[in-house]
Amino acid sequence: MPTARETLLEAAHAAVGTQPWAGVRMVDVAAAAGVSRQTLYNEFGTKEGLGAALVNRLVDGFLDGAARAATEAGRGEDPAASCAGAAAWMLRAARDEPVVRSALTGCWGAQMPLPGVAGSAAGVPSAEPGRMAAALCERMVSSLSPNGHAGKLNRACEAGVRIALSFVVAPPAERGDEEALRQIQDVVRALLADSH
Repeated sequence: MPTARETLLEAAHAAVGTQPWAGVRMVDVAAAAGVSRQTLYNEFGTKEGLGAALVNRLVDGFLDGAARAATEAGRGEDPAASCAGAAAWMLRAARDEPVVRSALTGCWGAQMPLPGVAGSAAGVPSAEPGRMAAALCERMVSSLSPNGHAGKLNRACEAGVRIALSFVVAPPAERGDEEALRQIQDVVRALLADSH
């Protein structure tokens, strides 16, 4: 059974999907979650606290999903395939979830709640593109077998993630995601081959 906090975050997420964050009212979020306004304020303190918690939840979910996609794609052995798997997840998430897109690009508009200044107490990185890229690289590299080349592997993964971020900002046009993923794999493979 979901907790009051989870139910409130779901209600806030649904609200921001239908209207600008500035128009989201705490009383409506509480009503949609089926709890009192006092419960909402006890959980988050302020509307800004609710917004930051929502952003942190979505960012953490994005990072977990991207790390899983990287592990599944590379099976722990192929860094280029892992980067492509994470990039595919990133491109889909940026299209499907406006809050994740804002976190990846650093472009927060009136439609979105703003992230907290220093991330969540649970260790979710603040929603800044550089920190998200670093967190994703760290999760990806920890799932791969570095074979004594951890530094080179980290740099290659970071290059792949940053190229993927560029495709979030300027989506691939004619040949779509497949071409973007091929480019990421080629760059990561070239950087790793250069390390031998």
